[in-house]
Amino acid sequence: MTIRVLLADDQALLRSAFRVLVDSEPDMEVVGEASDGAEAVRMTKEQRADVVLMDIRMPGTDGLAATRMISADPELADVRVVILTTFEVDDYVVQSLRAGASGFLGKGSEPDELLTAIRTAAGGQALLSPAATTGLIARFLAQEDPDAGDRDPARGERLDSLTVREREVLVQVAGGHSNDEIAERLEVSPLTVKTHVNRAMAKLGARDRAQLVVIAYESGLVRPRVE
Repeated sequence: MTIRVLLADDQALLRSAFRVLVDSEPDMEVVGEASDGAEAVRMTKEQRADVVLMDIRMPGTDGLAATRMISADPELADVRVVILTTFEVDDYVVQSLRAGASGFLGKGSEPDELLTAIRTAAGGQALLSPAATTGLIARFLAQEDPDAGDRDPARGERLDSLTVREREVLVQVAGGHSNDEIAERLEVSPLTVKTHVNRAMAKLGARDRAQLVVIAYESGLVRPRVE
């Protein structure tokens, strides 16, 4: 199956470079280019994109707002957004993950990393770099007041619906571990881990593993470590 990719960046030169790279792969094709968030949302619907490479800082509707719109649209439930950022450590990235993005990637990444990120997101694995994404979330959540009003009490309550094993798996996911690593740690099969992850996602209303990580921190199940 060919992965349909939409490029959303206000810099035409970058879009051109990404297009050449993506179109050079036999299993991918660029189906459109957008220069702002509103256009990205519209074209995602029109072109039936599978993955959107979304710049955060764009004029008008920025990438953060566009990600929220895509995530909130039931018709786009299968679309995965990968945030492209100049800053590897940026609170906007955390906000984007909360809004429904599947992960993030620095614009300075190697071509192979970008292509791997697209395939990973399209495959539903979501976390492009588990340890890096987890560390980023932990760093910024650690700077927040634990009693801050932007936390979602409902998410904490929804944790009650998880089984003991699902909670254990969620903690491991938040730690940036892959299914194979979790399976080895908990002495179960990778298929069993995948089942628990999918059930936790369904119960917590998470689109993918990236949102599971955010929920684990926001609910207090996992505490950020400040270095």
